Amino acid sequence: MGWVHDCRVSASLSVGSVQAAQTVAESLLCCTGRRWRHVQGVAAAADRLATKLGLGAEGEAVRVAAWLHDIGYAPSLVATGFHPVDGARFLRAQGTPELVVSLVAHHSGAAFEAEQRGLSDELAEFVAPPAALLDVVTYADLTTSPDGAAVTVAQRLSEILARYAEDSAVHRAVVESSPLLLAAADRVEERLALSGA
Repeated sequence: MGWVHDCRVSASLSVGSVQAAQTVAESLLCCTGRRWRHVQGVAAAADRLATKLGLGAEGEAVRVAAWLHDIGYAPSLVATGFHPVDGARFLRAQGTPELVVSLVAHHSGAAFEAEQRGLSDELAEFVAPPAALLDVVTYADLTTSPDGAAVTVAQRLSEILARYAEDSAVHRAVVESSPLLLAAADRVEERLALSGA
């Protein structure tokens, strides 16, 4: 995407704009290889979706959340080991708008994995965001491969299930949440069709 990868960038700024979100995400994830490529792909997908769906001011929150959705994987932020909660807690401490914090906390069926990990109370620290916006962030995540390429939701879910052992919390959560994730994808695709995108 053209910027210089410098993992020494400070991550201690307030995260309220797309530029700040990109800077923070880069500082925390640029040295993580595939994870960073995935985040860049999700951010690009969210930008396209927000534009095509005409989200206006809410589109900014979607774009920011897309850049930040996986920052909880950054080694310096790991506390519970559950990236939506660890990322959301960091963002709240940085003074990030609550809508963005909630989108990060609840993206891509997080409630199911929280239950599998015994962390539902921790996730409950964050109020669920508007479903229509959460659908868009989740769709951007689920249509982006670990390497940042565009994929179908079905391909992405299959890839996740293949990557994690059947007895893992992630695998079990994806099996349980797949119908709801597919329904979220259907809603976004219906909205895109109605918008003429």
